[in-house]
Amino acid sequence: MLFYAIAIPAVVMGIALALVYTYQDKIIGLFVTEANKHIKTKVEVGQLSLSLFEKFPNVAVTLAQVNVHEGVPGSKASLAQAGKLYFTFSLLDLLRGKYTVKQLFMEQGAIFVKVLPDGSVNYHILAEDTTSNEPSDFAFALEEVHLQQVALHYTDQQLNQTFEVDAHTLQAGLGITPESIALEAKGNTTIHTIKIGTNEYFKGKKVTLASSLTINRPARTVQLRPSVVQVEGAAYEVSGTVGYSGPTILDLKLAGKNTNVQSLLSLLPQSMTKELHQYRSEGAIYFNGTVKGELSAKKMPQVAFNFGARNASFYHPDAKQHIDKINLTGSFTNGRSHSAATSVVELKNLSGVLNGRKFSGNFRYSNFNNPTIAFDVQGMLDVGYVLGLAKLQEVRSGSGLADVRIAFSGNLKEFKAQPGNSTLNTTGDITLHNVSLALEELPLPIANLNGNLMFKRNDVAVSDFKGKLGQSDFVINGMFRNMMAWLLLDRQRLLVEADFKSNYLNFDQLLSEELNTPEGARKGSGSGSDYRFTVSPNIAFDLSADINRMRFRRFLGKNIQGEVKLRNQVVTSPNISLSAAGGNFAVRGSLDARTRNHIKVSTSSRLQNMSVDSLFYVFENFHQNFIEDRHLRGQLTADIVSEVYLDSQLNPKTDLLQAEIVATVRNGQLLNFAPMQKMSTFVKRNELANMRFAELHNSFWIQERTLYIPEMDIRTSLAAVPSVSISGTHTFDQDMNYKIKLPLFSKQRPDKDAVYGLVAEDTDAGNSFLFLTLKGKENNFKIAYDKERVRQKIKTDLKQEGQELRELLRGKKPKPKEKEVELEEGQYFDFD
Repeated sequence: MLFYAIAIPAVVMGIALALVYTYQDKIIGLFVTEANKHIKTKVEVGQLSLSLFEKFPNVAVTLAQVNVHEGVPGSKASLAQAGKLYFTFSLLDLLRGKYTVKQLFMEQGAIFVKVLPDGSVNYHILAEDTTSNEPSDFAFALEEVHLQQVALHYTDQQLNQTFEVDAHTLQAGLGITPESIALEAKGNTTIHTIKIGTNEYFKGKKVTLASSLTINRPARTVQLRPSVVQVEGAAYEVSGTVGYSGPTILDLKLAGKNTNVQSLLSLLPQSMTKELHQYRSEGAIYFNGTVKGELSAKKMPQVAFNFGARNASFYHPDAKQHIDKINLTGSFTNGRSHSAATSVVELKNLSGVLNGRKFSGNFRYSNFNNPTIAFDVQGMLDVGYVLGLAKLQEVRSGSGLADVRIAFSGNLKEFKAQPGNSTLNTTGDITLHNVSLALEELPLPIANLNGNLMFKRNDVAVSDFKGKLGQSDFVINGMFRNMMAWLLLDRQRLLVEADFKSNYLNFDQLLSEELNTPEGARKGSGSGSDYRFTVSPNIAFDLSADINRMRFRRFLGKNIQGEVKLRNQVVTSPNISLSAAGGNFAVRGSLDARTRNHIKVSTSSRLQNMSVDSLFYVFENFHQNFIEDRHLRGQLTADIVSEVYLDSQLNPKTDLLQAEIVATVRNGQLLNFAPMQKMSTFVKRNELANMRFAELHNSFWIQERTLYIPEMDIRTSLAAVPSVSISGTHTFDQDMNYKIKLPLFSKQRPDKDAVYGLVAEDTDAGNSFLFLTLKGKENNFKIAYDKERVRQKIKTDLKQEGQELRELLRGKKPKPKEKEVELEEGQYFDFD
């Protein structure tokens, strides 16, 4: 029995192989002849063979590397391409010599179906006489079609539609009679896109198909029996009729089973749902609808869907947050014109629970070509929970509560075209309770936001809107005009008209590049001390400011008050006053930031009774170490008119700096100042250690990186040197060139005057003058005899003496004469 069990199949297989080998050429010839009767376009085949094992137990005519040209005269484009095509018939047919093909297998291929602009199609490739009654040894009577890894491309250039589908495994059973074709199909596919106009549907969706239909050839109709299309777990039942005798006439019914949010979103245009496609849902969501009417280049059928949810939940797969107990009723229709312009999506009686807090609302989206949106929402929302669910790239995290009662309606395109004409209608208010936000574009944290925001059309009124930005705090009361346009549209200006109060502003943080710029956009050194100052062209304000304290580097101001205005990246103020460095400061002027890396600051300032040492400390000794805060005491009053230029990181462009300063220092002291210490030959060192003066008054100029000091007299407390006259220049590169006029008294001169070329002669006044220069760098300077100035003095004295002689001859008594101290030419003072 074992022998026969093995032998009989082997014999049958051997006979079959022999028959296949014997009749191979004949069968292939019959196949080609019969195929040429049915197909009228060119077919290119790389290899044609007969196989027993490819589709065993059936025999298969195998075509490899097949290219079927489309049925468009003169076109060389493909209708179908396949790696392999198999046409199968039974082994019994081999014995009978009559071959009937009942199965077609297509593998690793693509089908390209087109409807051309004139309405013609590219798939009419069958010969007209395909029902000839002439006897033939080879016939096509297809009962099954199998597709494996076949891409289906459908393009309707009349209707501007494109379908792209991958048939992974698709099997269709056929029943063909002269009057009808019955078809049952099932399989797995992936819909890459169904594009109608500019909208995309079912993009990237995996679909399982189980369909049954009958084509009535004389009536040219398709009767679709209840068929099920599964889209990612959701099932849709489709039934109805399709007429194609003229324009396509649809009468279809659709009903959803086990549907969810993602399956419903698949039915809407991709442009509407791209931000929502990652979300998922659970619970009872229902769906049903109809499609009725003509589908042609000029007409669209009427589409109407109803959907809803009962006790469902909604969530993002990467987030822990859910919206629970969702209930809603919704609808979609393409309206009276059956077009995108009259299409409407509507959600009514939407309610749910978000982190234990109830909310409700409604939503309407109409006219897909020119959208008008209307919605309202009410509820106490957990900000952090909402942000975790929304997954906004701009906001990393948040916390706090927002009591929201707001309604919005408006046409977005009209609003974009005319944002100032109040085409949006926004009403209601939002009250914030300890809201904190971490923004992607702003590393500086926003915390403790409280207050009420009241919406009125395009504007928002804020009442006691307070919070913290880093260490800085603020309270704002006023109007944010054009707020909705600024939020929703590009290049729209926000105007803030408000009272601004703060207990403390830390400009080290507010201007820090590290704390105000995303890491990838920073241009500084990354040391944490870099600044970034920009003024948005889309923000304007009129602020009445009242700030208790502010800090920037070493500067600490108190009681800051004033009016500040911003327009077109130019900040102006008619009056800002504050207390700093023990005195008062008032300023008016402008800051022009229109050129980002060339910021111009023009000011007129008044300093009153400020401590000089504190000012030097605050301004870091003006980046020099020749005279520092430890050397100075006194009260400064000054008027300053200046133009300062900065780059975007607040580095000064010193070559462009200009300033005019009129300053008075009262009750001044000069402590342990190195150049004065070098005068110890003429004045006691202990007196030089603390040089006092009652008042110093002079004007100064800054230009081309140089401080210009006109000659000024300093009335000192020194017995030997009661008055010192100084003039000169001091560059920003710390090159000094000072001229000093020092009065001397004969009884204070040293015993060895001759060494220094001093004239031991006293006038009636008992004093003479020493002319000196101070030149060099801060840490390497020399004090020397001022030869040129002495010469000028001698010439002046000679003229004076001539004048005195003339007056003497006229009988007038001459005035006492000053005596100059002469030193040897080029001699320096390098005293220890």
